[in-house]
Amino acid sequence: MSSNCEVNQNPKTARDIFRSCSFWRPVIGIVLGGMAGFLYYYFVGCASGTCPITSHPLSSVMVGGIMGYLVAGIFEKKKDK
Repeated sequence: MSSNCEVNQNPKTARDIFRSCSFWRPVIGIVLGGMAGFLYYYFVGCASGTCPITSHPLSSVMVGGIMGYLVAGIFEKKKDK
């Protein structure tokens, strides 16, 4: 199995889609960001319960996942015109 990470312009099957980096890069970013959000909630958190993001684990995971998605999008190669 080669580690060809080029973007397939016309994926023909589901296998082609799942093998492309354009599919996995955002998924990995969301998972790692969600884990980072939960770890932030667990170790730092909000003692008073008044912080809107860090007072509840679900909101911390969601914000972390969104941030992970955005960070993963930074590393995509620009397409030639």
